[in-house]
Amino acid sequence: MATDVKVPVLGESITEATLGEWLKQPGDAVDADEPIASLETDKVALEVPAPEAGTLGEHLVAVGDTVEVGAIIAKIEAGGGKAKAAGTDPKKSTEPTDPPTKTADSADAAKERQDDPASSITLSPAVRRLVLEHGVDPSKIKGTGKDGRLTKDDVEQYVKNGAEAPLVEKGTAKGAEVPTTAPAAGGTRNEERVRMTRLRQTVAKRLKEAQDTAALLTTFNDVDMTAVMETRSKYKELFAKKHGVKLGFMGFFAKAACLALKDVPSVNAQIDGDEIVYHDYVDISVAVSAPNGLVVPVIRNAETMSFADVENTIGDFGKRAKDGTLTMADMKGGTFTISNGGVFGSLMSTPIINPPQSAVLGLHRIEQRPVVMPDGSIEARPMMYLALSYDHRLIDGREAVTFLVRIKEAIEDPTRLLIDL
Repeated sequence: MATDVKVPVLGESITEATLGEWLKQPGDAVDADEPIASLETDKVALEVPAPEAGTLGEHLVAVGDTVEVGAIIAKIEAGGGKAKAAGTDPKKSTEPTDPPTKTADSADAAKERQDDPASSITLSPAVRRLVLEHGVDPSKIKGTGKDGRLTKDDVEQYVKNGAEAPLVEKGTAKGAEVPTTAPAAGGTRNEERVRMTRLRQTVAKRLKEAQDTAALLTTFNDVDMTAVMETRSKYKELFAKKHGVKLGFMGFFAKAACLALKDVPSVNAQIDGDEIVYHDYVDISVAVSAPNGLVVPVIRNAETMSFADVENTIGDFGKRAKDGTLTMADMKGGTFTISNGGVFGSLMSTPIINPPQSAVLGLHRIEQRPVVMPDGSIEARPMMYLALSYDHRLIDGREAVTFLVRIKEAIEDPTRLLIDL
């Protein structure tokens, strides 16, 4: 008797998702609770577990299809896996499911799978495209995703490290051969259409709504990172030994933001209709890089947390984002956002707020620049540009500048973070 595989509850107010990837193929043996498919919601990717052990039957939904909560996407057949799928059912042995004319094609497909190493490993569509594009063997690449699966970063890093990309010979039809000549010196003019993921569609929609609704403005300042860098250098080993996590820059900026938000509460507020909602707590949304794009999990009650708590939370978010195990609850809420484009080499940017929040702090790369000191001398100092994008309907220029000055003061003199000044 077959058991239905249904789309699980996706979270509050989420009624549908997009099938992003099949992790198991028809005929594969599956264990109870083993992931068999990946769903993409507006914010996170979720895995669909097998309701019981058995053999995965036919896929009832294709990759890219939209499915609702409770929809049946596959069935689990009782039995021992691939051996059963090969034809142990007496009824199925007398009634072939495929027309006889497909027998030869099946043999050709099997041969092609042998020639194509990417077909023997479960890969997402994006990863499979990269593997075939570079002509690499995915079995030789160490996967860093969930359950050891390959990510785009894994393939790109493998190629970057010097892996050769041999030309792949494939026939366009049976018996036909394609010359293995290199492309023309001018390059090719190929085009590829790829459907936007649900996450990317949601990001695009929300950012456009922010531009259409909020009166966006960005104010800049710069900060001397000397004191913070010296503090990290002096205490990083002791900090890691005691707390089991590295002392990063984000802990300093998160704590500095908490102080600044206390002094300038409108930056931590939001507009709700004709009312302004002020928060006496600080829930900081932190932009984290994930395989499918940036996500913004929330550090809740950051004003009550220690440096170690902040760094541990951010480290956990980063790991779970990479594994695809962040939940809807991790993303919900947030009163203020910090986005660190500096890790990608950004010198300066104008970040867009994350509605319904009213402001976002953008951090950028640290570089040595000449600075005129109070005594008139010129020194090379490690400087960083700060950018505060905000909703001018709620936050005035004076408040935006004051907020950035508070951040600057706390970073250039970290003692302020200890004495709440």
